[in-house]
Amino acid sequence: MPYVNVKITRDGVTTAQKKQIVADITQSLVTHLGKKPEHIHIVIDEIDPENWGYTGMLTTEFRKK
Repeated sequence: MPYVNVKITRDGVTTAQKKQIVADITQSLVTHLGKKPEHIHIVIDEIDPENWGYTGMLTTEFRKK
């Protein structure tokens, strides 16, 4: 049972984009590892940019540069 956890910043990612990510990851696991789609679990965690650190600073600060 593959479990994939995708963490992204919460900034306007659409439901359609999330659906495509889930479909693409599922297909990749089916194609490359021979897994059955009904056994694949994918969770998308959306993190507020102020709660994500990058290069020693918060993402919100980094993006202002």
